[in-house]
Formats: sequence, structure tokens, C-alpha cells
Amino acid sequence: MATGKTVVLVYSGGLDTSICIPMMKEDYGYENIITVTVDVGQPQADLDQAREKAEAMKAIGVTKHFTVDAKEEFTRDFCFQSLKANGEYQGYPMSTSIARPIIAAKAVEIARQEGATAFAHGCTGKGNDQYRIEYTIRALMPEAIIHAPIREKNLTRSWEIEYAQKKGVPIQQSLEKIWSIDENLWGRSIEGGRLEEPDFAPPEEIFQWTKSAETAPNTRTALTITFDKGVPTALNGEKLSPAKLVLALNKIAGENGIGRIDVMEDRMLGLKVRENYECPASTVLLKAHGAIEALVLTRDELRFKKLVDQEWSKLAYEGLWYDPFKTDLEAFINKTQERLTGDVKLSLFKGAVTVVGRSSQWALYNEDLASFDTTTFDQRESTGSVKMFGLQARMFLALQQKLK
Repeated sequence: MATGKTVVLVYSGGLDTSICIPMMKEDYGYENIITVTVDVGQPQADLDQAREKAEAMKAIGVTKHFTVDAKEEFTRDFCFQSLKANGEYQGYPMSTSIARPIIAAKAVEIARQEGATAFAHGCTGKGNDQYRIEYTIRALMPEAIIHAPIREKNLTRSWEIEYAQKKGVPIQQSLEKIWSIDENLWGRSIEGGRLEEPDFAPPEEIFQWTKSAETAPNTRTALTITFDKGVPTALNGEKLSPAKLVLALNKIAGENGIGRIDVMEDRMLGLKVRENYECPASTVLLKAHGAIEALVLTRDELRFKKLVDQEWSKLAYEGLWYDPFKTDLEAFINKTQERLTGDVKLSLFKGAVTVVGRSSQWALYNEDLASFDTTTFDQRESTGSVKMFGLQARMFLALQQKLK
């Protein structure tokens, strides 16, 4: 039961968070329900729908609704930091995981503004978001009281749909189309219903950002991305803000069928689940970023950075955005990015993104040394090092034969 009169609901407008509204009043005893929707790049129609739903449920407890525009901050401080770290988890660019910390942080800001210390969210007890959201809230407001009705009541999606219909809560899902969708600038995830089955071929209707390879254009799209210290700043020479750049690239890459990803994902609890993603812009940017890193960084920097990137990605996947270890890793990551300035040329064609050129003033490539048509590098000087190459391994083989 409530210990105060007001609760802040982290609100997406979807099924799980929408049924929390009547529950907060009827089951938890709150008089005032404040809904907070954070704009991290989802469609304007979804933001409008969330606001309209919240306003339509004033009769059952919603007293205020806030829509917080965090697109630029999310892209600059979360998406691009992930890009610097080549942030991926089990083969896909992390999108949902890096959005949860900023969503929870904005909810805390509203709570402080409104004098509330109680929160609610619609995360299930089987997923990752319960960890990410609750960790962030507690990190920023240790005194917070957090309710998770879906987890606490052990609810199923089918039950939720029937409950919503009974309570007059407007929803889009039905028992036939039970997809659960989460999207932000960096990616879109689709799950639920038969999509959970590993051998079920996803229907075309679940995809909204990307064309299939069959319907994508039959001509290649040329693209140049400009980087400044590891951060993309321009598309085809046009400078854009972080959010506008990603939005524009989502459209270009999606039209070319890029970014559809179907994976078996290991969740934090150990559950193995099937997930479908659309990540057009992030897929292209990660490819381009890797290309300019390979041009500029030394062999040892690249080798060690892979290890650092993996550790960073694990923390980001778990939502531990304020962990000091993450800050430590970023000190190295961000230092390597200081030289990552230049252009990457790409070709987009029917689901494939190919690097076709890269340039940087910090490039470690030297044509005069590397070309087979120059003699600046005297090949004869390699003779001694070639003779000594693998010395210990050769000594071992000789001893192995001798001591048989």
C-alpha cells in the first residue's frame, strides 16, 4: 500500500504501463498518479498517444502528465558514447538498454520537482529493464519507493489485455497481435506472441523502419559519414545535430533494408529469449566507426580496446550507467577517440553495408611505405627478423623431437 499520496509512473503508453494506472489507485492506494513519458526518439504519434491515454485516464487517478524531450541528450551522451565503445550485445547494437538510464533519470527529476518519492514501472519479472530502471532510480534517489505491479502480481500478457479491456484502458494489442514494441533513435525491438518461438518466421508486418531485401532499391546508395573525435557530425557533407543525424540515417539505411537482426539473447536472469530488432542507423554507424578506428589506432590499441569495449558493453547492457568501473573504462575509450577525425565512405545495398573508403589526417597508413611499387621500405631489411620469427616455437618442436 502507498506510504504517500503521489506516485510517478514511468509511462510509455503501452500495455504494461497503461494497466499500472488503475492498479496504482485501486490496489496500491495512491490518489495522485503522475505519468512521465521520455522522448528518446520514438514516433511523435506514440508520444501523442501516450499523452492522450494519460489524459483519458484522469478519472482513475492521473493528475499530471509530462513529456520530456531528451532526444539530443540521449543521442549525444548515450548513443554516441556507446558508439565510441562499439557497444553491442550478442550481435546487435544496444538500444533499449542504453535508453533506460536516461528515462529513469528524467522520472527522478520530475519526482523531485513534484515532491514525490514513490515510483512505478511496467517491467516484467523476466526481463532486464527492472534492473536498469530500479538501479538508476535508487542511485539517484536512495529514499525512493518502487512498485512493479507486473512483477509483483506475476501477470501474463493475456491477462493484462483482458484486464485493460475490463477497466476501459485503451490499448493496441489484442490476443492475436500481442507484439510488444520498444523504440528509440538507436533501435527498435519487437517481441511477444509467436515471435518468442525460435523457429517462427517473423511476419513482414512487424517491421516499420526497414524494407526487406526484396523490396529495397535495386541501385546502391553512396554515403559519406564525417567523424570528429569519434562522433559522427555530418552525412554527405551536411552537418547535423546528433539526433537529426541519426534520424536521417535511420531513414536512408532503412530504405536500403539495413538493420534487421534476429537473435537468441541471454537475459540477465539467464533466460534465453528470441528478439527481433531494427537498427538501421546504429548498424551503419558502428560499421563506419570501426573502419576509422582501424585506420587510425595502433595494433595494440585496437587489441586492448576490444577487451575494454566488451567490458563497457556488459555494464551498459545491465544499465549500470553510474558504475565507477564504467567511468574508468570510458577514460581509456574517450582518449582513443581524440584522433578519430575523418571521413568514411559506404555503399548501402539490399541489407548490406560495405565500407568502400576511409580517410583521416591521423591515418597510420603510409602509401610510400606500404605500396608494392615503392622502395622506401627496403625489403631486404626484413631478412633478419624473418629468420628469428617463431624462434621459441621452433625450439620447442626441436626439443619435442629430441626427447621422444
